[in-house]
Amino acid sequence: MTGIRLTAPAPGWSIDADVVVVGSGVAGLTTALRCAAAGLATVVVTKARLDDGSTRWAQGGIAAALGEGDTPEQHLDDTLVAGAGLCDEAAVRMLVTEGPDAVRRLIGTGAQFDTTESGDIALTREGGHHRRRIAHAGGDATGAEISRALVEAVREAALHTVENALVLDLLTDAKGRTAGVTLHVMGEGQHDGVGAVHAPAVVLATGGMGQVFSATTNPAVSTGDGVALALRAGAEVSDLEFVQFHPTVLFLGAGSEGQQPLVSEAVRGEGAHLVDAAGTRFMLGQHELAELAPRDIVAKAITRRMELLGTEHMYLDARHFGAEMWEQRFPTILAACRAHGIDPVTEPVPVAPAAHYASGGIRTDLRGRTTVPGLYACGEVACTGVHGANRLASNSLLEGLVFAERIAADIVEDRPRAGAAETGDGGEPSPLIAPEARSTIQRIMTRGAGVLRSAESLAAAAEELEALHNSAASAVETDEPKVAVPGVEAWEATNLLLVSRVLVAAARQREETRGCHWREDRPERDDENWRRHLVVRLTPERRPVLCRTKTQAFGLVHPTQAPDCAAAPPTHPADVTEEP
Repeated sequence: MTGIRLTAPAPGWSIDADVVVVGSGVAGLTTALRCAAAGLATVVVTKARLDDGSTRWAQGGIAAALGEGDTPEQHLDDTLVAGAGLCDEAAVRMLVTEGPDAVRRLIGTGAQFDTTESGDIALTREGGHHRRRIAHAGGDATGAEISRALVEAVREAALHTVENALVLDLLTDAKGRTAGVTLHVMGEGQHDGVGAVHAPAVVLATGGMGQVFSATTNPAVSTGDGVALALRAGAEVSDLEFVQFHPTVLFLGAGSEGQQPLVSEAVRGEGAHLVDAAGTRFMLGQHELAELAPRDIVAKAITRRMELLGTEHMYLDARHFGAEMWEQRFPTILAACRAHGIDPVTEPVPVAPAAHYASGGIRTDLRGRTTVPGLYACGEVACTGVHGANRLASNSLLEGLVFAERIAADIVEDRPRAGAAETGDGGEPSPLIAPEARSTIQRIMTRGAGVLRSAESLAAAAEELEALHNSAASAVETDEPKVAVPGVEAWEATNLLLVSRVLVAAARQREETRGCHWREDRPERDDENWRRHLVVRLTPERRPVLCRTKTQAFGLVHPTQAPDCAAAPPTHPADVTEEP
């Protein structure tokens, strides 16, 4: 344990449970439903409303070998190719093998997928897939339908839920085992202010961290809270440098910030073309799958074309779909485009890459266990080894579903018990970052660690982020009046800064281009030196410690096992310590 925690008032109320699930997307609610069905007292904590997480925004669908002629082995092959040599094959094989039945159980829960005239599940293609294996709902509203079904099931099961609650820190007992979480409920209700849920099993399903960048497809709640909590608790995170930038996000103009409308890869799967202003299809010849190449390849091609032509966006041309197909297959995207003055039926859609998905996260084994006993992670917040250096399209919902079931099974089998949560100081609180620093962090990250990265840009980002970190620490030490006051916005900004510092440190260490990590100064993939995972822990002094594994094997087979790391000299000792 690091002894680090957020500066916050002491809990004023508490709940006792067997398991607390933090997050209400497909990963969190599936875990909660399975645990509750087994008789465990289960509490769901979510940052906004139950259906306000990233799952509801998923457009394309959920990937699984459900179609005639498709097999888990083919799904595995496509996933390994997209992951650029860093996928854990055992994790991927488990995902694609257990995936089809997990989707069928989701349907049994109440999710209604689009079907063909014969009644079979309708399947489409997305980038990196050689077969139609993407099940979708409502045309392009798959996540909304999955969220609806799971939320209804949670309410029917009368699970104890705490909405509008920001998780703060992990509670542990005297032996360092998980004993629950502290959280802050925003607004009046049954609970208000800072409290605690005491439970021997904690499942983090808090989603992504897209808000570390200025433009993202992630909702405003995606501020990296789960990863930051895990780091403070002493858990390992891995591969945080691999942030996937979705190639086709609706371009709203230079300087647009916050959540941006996604134009699903399924639009390209149905035959839309990427073109420049002259109408040239620039993906032809770039990859055998052209517009349906893996996302990192498409995002790089768009960025290169924008640089070559000196423009801020490219276009997605699907005028040949016609009005009927747009209205029936992609009603959500059509409405979003028209709301911004663009009609895809009659004109190409301006698109540009934006931060979309974190392939890395809290390091887990095949049962979702982290390196802290009793702490689990699932969904985008986790790094299971499935995605490697680049997530294959629509594998995310499937990963959340499959690992949620595995986590629930492990908790039910283990029936964990914890001692009393330690409520003493336990260490020095982490200095809070002022809320107004949020936009500064986002601009630093977009400029220095976005789609295009280099030693120079990353060094500049590291220096600026370190200055923010040191300024907050100095303000506390000197008792300056500008010390940030505990509150949701300050806690979120503090989480964003911590996650950003670790991401940049890892990106500086990885001196190659692989998957969605693109180094302009190191344009080639270097398997000899870098077909490895970067594992990060936080020291009690709040500094990231990086460790490079000896092989591409993910290596975490039990939460008490340390990573099998090779000795390597620290590249940037001012920012990070690298341990043998």
